[in-house]
Amino acid sequence: MSIKSDRWITAMARDHGLIDPFEEGQVRHGVVSYGVSSYGYDTRVGDEFKIFTNVNSSIVDPKAFDPASFVDIKTDVCIVPPNSFALAHTVEYFRIPRNVLAICLGKSTYARCGIIVNVTPFEPGWEGLVTIEISNTTPLPAKIYANEGIAQVLFFEADEACLVSYADRHGKYQGQTGVTLPRI
Repeated sequence: MSIKSDRWITAMARDHGLIDPFEEGQVRHGVVSYGVSSYGYDTRVGDEFKIFTNVNSSIVDPKAFDPASFVDIKTDVCIVPPNSFALAHTVEYFRIPRNVLAICLGKSTYARCGIIVNVTPFEPGWEGLVTIEISNTTPLPAKIYANEGIAQVLFFEADEACLVSYADRHGKYQGQTGVTLPRI
């Protein structure tokens, strides 16, 4: 398995729709950076957020998640309350080949502010907008800028395609197009 370079990412985006929309260069001036980097792709966060709230005193249960635990907003700047989190989705739609695994990590700009970005791996054969969890670990409100960089995606190509892909298994998050809550 090998990590893929900017040349591979660019070719896969152009020829196979790996990332759409795709920013071939690194956009950096006056924004949290996004676009192709040396060995990855800095993805952007969209402008739709689900901000966690405890106003209804629900229990967080992945088997019976209460959508009332969130306040939905569409905005250019999301304020995540202290010691809380928000869900969002990427601007980019990803199509992962069956011989590739992608790992997504938070950007250092946000990490240095106590904002942690959590995303699970993109399995071979998965496609969709990525649901992102943004945790504010600080005792202060935190700003998240829509349509700017939020996380870096690294692509690892295997020597051979997997036997059963996420698409073959009809994964429950296949083809998601918005912020997607937990499913069982």
